Amino acid sequence: MRDLPLVALRAFASVYANRGIRAAARELNIAHSSVSRHIAELSAWLGVALLRDAGRRRQVTFTPQGEELGRAALAAIRQLDSVVGSIREAKSRRSVTISTSSSFASRWLLPRLPAFEKAHPRIEPSLIIEQKLDDLASGESDLAIRMGRGGWADVHCEALMSDALYPVMSPAFWKKAARPDQPADLAGLRLLHDRDPHASWERWRSRFGPKSLDVRSGPRFASSDLVLRAAVQGQGVALARHQLAIDEIASGALMRPLGGLQVDIGPAYWIVMTPRLRLRPAVAVVIAWLKQEAKRALYSDRELR
Repeated sequence: MRDLPLVALRAFASVYANRGIRAAARELNIAHSSVSRHIAELSAWLGVALLRDAGRRRQVTFTPQGEELGRAALAAIRQLDSVVGSIREAKSRRSVTISTSSSFASRWLLPRLPAFEKAHPRIEPSLIIEQKLDDLASGESDLAIRMGRGGWADVHCEALMSDALYPVMSPAFWKKAARPDQPADLAGLRLLHDRDPHASWERWRSRFGPKSLDVRSGPRFASSDLVLRAAVQGQGVALARHQLAIDEIASGALMRPLGGLQVDIGPAYWIVMTPRLRLRPAVAVVIAWLKQEAKRALYSDRELR
């Protein structure tokens, strides 16, 4: 590290990216003679030529060694630029980065963020779509919201909301399926499956039946959001998480054909953080707001049922 000519390598990476010394000079905001000097010094230090004699051509060409070094230098500079940018963004005391699943982000969290930003204009929330908890350990996120049973190792978990599962379908599919209103009526209908293991049709069949319900047939979707979108389009009947389907039910895009029958799954959404002695004030505000919104969701659930 002590001997690497880092300034010259940065200049060479710019020449490689722009395929020209003058273009690199404009990008780096230095004289093109300075760029030429850096390239000459780098070639002398390596003991090999990096550029071919361009003659009167404006665009430079590279020797095999120059091509190899150019690719490596440019990749390293871009990676550093990305990491430094992320760190600078995360350094703001007003910035709070939340990691969560795509389904929870798009269906529950994102619609509520405008109200949060209006109430707390000085705090800047950001979202990262991530299923694992590795981003907490790396410091990329301030907190995560995870779906599951909780109890993950080496992190602090706090229950946010409970949830329930019930069948949903579009009004058009309901009419096409002869207006089902009993669990037995589900037999023979096209089931839409969520790959979420906590929202499987087997849980419904174990509780309400019918035993003849073929839980192996039907298409499977990678997220709760996709399976609900498929149900809205009339592709079949989905076993929905209430917290993620509530807006479509309220609007009439989806309906609950079996009334109040549901499988309660208890605490299903968790606030997850690395163990800390003290939270940043902005993070504490976001957590308090999440809990408040979860309580509001509980009250609206009662009205909807």
